[in-house]
Amino acid sequence: MSRVLRLVLLALVLVLVAMLSALTAMRIAIHGREADVPNLVGMAPGEAEGVLLDRGLRVDVESRFYSSNVPEGRILSQVPPAGTVVRRGWRVRVAESLGIARAKVPNVVGQSSRAAEINLRRRGLEVGKLALVRLPNKPIDQVIAMSPPPDTVGPSPKVSLLLTTSQEQGWLMPNLVGQKLAEVSKLIKRSNLQLQVREVQAPGVPAETVVEQSPRAGSKVSSSIALKVAR
Repeated sequence: MSRVLRLVLLALVLVLVAMLSALTAMRIAIHGREADVPNLVGMAPGEAEGVLLDRGLRVDVESRFYSSNVPEGRILSQVPPAGTVVRRGWRVRVAESLGIARAKVPNVVGQSSRAAEINLRRRGLEVGKLALVRLPNKPIDQVIAMSPPPDTVGPSPKVSLLLTTSQEQGWLMPNLVGQKLAEVSKLIKRSNLQLQVREVQAPGVPAETVVEQSPRAGSKVSSSIALKVAR
């Protein structure tokens, strides 16, 4: 009887061993078909493809976007993110950078704030700071100055606008740096403010271009404005 019991126990042990071996083999097989997704951000698509192929994965350039942080031709985002465990053969979707977007700033002087905003957005630009000034001889809500000036080509800049208003609230200083003294002088004279100009050395900057201003942009102006311009 004891011998029969020993045989039964032995058979159970062998069955358990066989089951454990099968589970282990299955787990190894399953893990053998999985891979960790590496970090591809900053790589060129060709470089990313080689890294993924070593892990049995594939790359799919799904979209392209402008970016001021990631150089052109480099990956700026990926799905799934780095560290995700996926099956071999999985396609990692990436977005490639088109680099810095450059757009020509349109002339919106004389337009309403709404028209100016629409005009800028059509070109992929954004409205930056808004400053208000009361000019009795000008219609309200009209752009009378902008920064950067029209026809500037830059990396999708935000364009700051100076608008007329009917309210007595003082003059908010716009950003005048980079603008020509002649245009700035006209604007300030229309606002009945005093202008102080000082010429300074500014290598690489065109003559008669504003390089520094006081008060700073966004500050209230009471009576006078001081500018430093390139010689």
